Amino acid sequence: MSDRIEEISVLQHKPHGIPATEYVDALHERLPGVDVTLARTPAEQRRAVAEAAVVTSNRLDADLLAAAGGLRLFACTYAGVDHLPMDALLERGVAVTNASGVHGPNVAEHVVGWLLTMVRRLDEGWRRQQRREWSHFQAAGELQGSTVTVVGLGAIGEAIVRRLQGFGVETVGVRHSPGKGGPTDEVVGYDGLSAVLPRTDHLVLACPLTDRTRGLVGDDTLALLGPDATLVNVARGPVVDTAALVETLRRNRLAAAALDVTDPEPLPEDHPLWMLEDVLITPHNAGHTPRYFERCADILAENVRRVEETGAFDGLRNGV
Repeated sequence: MSDRIEEISVLQHKPHGIPATEYVDALHERLPGVDVTLARTPAEQRRAVAEAAVVTSNRLDADLLAAAGGLRLFACTYAGVDHLPMDALLERGVAVTNASGVHGPNVAEHVVGWLLTMVRRLDEGWRRQQRREWSHFQAAGELQGSTVTVVGLGAIGEAIVRRLQGFGVETVGVRHSPGKGGPTDEVVGYDGLSAVLPRTDHLVLACPLTDRTRGLVGDDTLALLGPDATLVNVARGPVVDTAALVETLRRNRLAAAALDVTDPEPLPEDHPLWMLEDVLITPHNAGHTPRYFERCADILAENVRRVEETGAFDGLRNGV
């Protein structure tokens, strides 16, 4: 092997409330010959960064990076890396990877669960159960035969589409670069969104928050959807104009909305979204999965093996 990695330092962090000890255990299982340590205190973290070639955590601030000695790889356990001192990492020649894809299965299941709930009105069944009321109600319809438009075809968007393939739906993907294609029946750019919305039964937002997507779903966008359509947002709250959504729902111009993210967030107790019966809300926890650190460990373990085989820290999985 060209470049043996003997130690990995995990800096203390707790994404979704999951203790970092689970990450350490997962790495031990995948890399039995590597010494994996958990740096809990600030002093331990400074020492770890100074000594280890590979460090992994959800963040690494500039002060901590300044203490780095032979750091070669920082494996971020978040999909986004905008919060990292990327310029300083680049100047030091430190490779950076992210955790893109670890949320795909769980967020996709969250979305499918919501779609089925809204189409089959399972929430209404739950309300009648709470009242111990045995009375029939009509479902809104079937998912089969509908058109689902997924905005954002990254790891999460693609995972959503894959899970919809068994439901007999037509899928439309919307992405920044439609030329890349995707797993959907049709792919359009953001400038083509307005053309597909009138035939969209379910609009799913799984895109990053950018200047292009901020406020993407507002009055004009919502007006293009039919009154029987639904909206699911697992992207970021500001992708949707909240005031426009509330007004659209109040006027019954949209059948239902399911939101894992909101604007503002956290959602205040007196916000009108809480009062609407046709809105489903979860507190930004679609990303939670007990397998979070297992998937992060899969990525890092694969990259450690690549480095040991090639001796290079470039061309790594999830490199940024």
